[in-house]
Amino acid sequence: MTKTYLFIAGFTFLTFVTGTTYAQKSCCPKPSEMKELALRTDFKNAHLAPLPINYTPEHGEMISFPVEGGADGNAFSIPSENPTNRVLLVFHEWWGLNDYIKKEAEILQRSLGNVNVFAVDLYDGKSTANPDSASMLMSGLDPKRGEAIIKGLLKKIGKDYKISTIGWCMGGSWSFTATLLAGDNAVGCVMYYGFPEKNLGKIKTLKADVLYIYGARDKFIKRVDVDAFGKRISALGYEFTEKDFDADHAFANPSNPKYNKAAAGEAKSLSIGFLKKRLGIK
Repeated sequence: MTKTYLFIAGFTFLTFVTGTTYAQKSCCPKPSEMKELALRTDFKNAHLAPLPINYTPEHGEMISFPVEGGADGNAFSIPSENPTNRVLLVFHEWWGLNDYIKKEAEILQRSLGNVNVFAVDLYDGKSTANPDSASMLMSGLDPKRGEAIIKGLLKKIGKDYKISTIGWCMGGSWSFTATLLAGDNAVGCVMYYGFPEKNLGKIKTLKADVLYIYGARDKFIKRVDVDAFGKRISALGYEFTEKDFDADHAFANPSNPKYNKAAAGEAKSLSIGFLKKRLGIK
């Protein structure tokens, strides 16, 4: 089932949308809620250890960049063959920036074409295939550090770029955060079963359409929260498209042994179409 909410509003509260530079905004995700969820046994049990992978990047390489107030940040960079102002930021799930995400980032670039892709490392070089370790990494992620990493990468990219984002689970939430941080440069956000932002003040800084991929059997993302999230976005005049699949949480994660190939394939096609339209790729 696909839902698209589009509400063109003329109400005065829309003037609350402010800010045009990356550094002016603070839009960390909900640290207490994310931490508590990461430590829950049922959440850990829903994320089986990734199957082994033997992947050698074809075009991408790791880069580093300055981050204000801390150590340099890292990202897996796949530059476009031709000069372009189109950018896709990719956000990993709780395992970290592993080879699955690097492979997925290269697949996304091949699918999109002329776009610079950066898979962001939110864990500062750490990744794991152990659910207990992943739980500690996710619960220990300082939202301020994550936000600073994104700001540092956006600064490195520059201001004259179209910024799109995509992420899974924890990365789905950070995909939305990055879209807020990108401000007027943001053109589209894809969230795979990310935790919906509940803070209306943060949502009001959004400047882009959102595609939300949802597993209808998800035990961790509440339907009522997704619906409220979509209505708040559409009330700002931006398009919120929700696609439901008869699947569990993490069904499309490329590292999940219970990967739902059919649903993930359809979701990817929707995501590619959404991103191409927002980035202006024919």
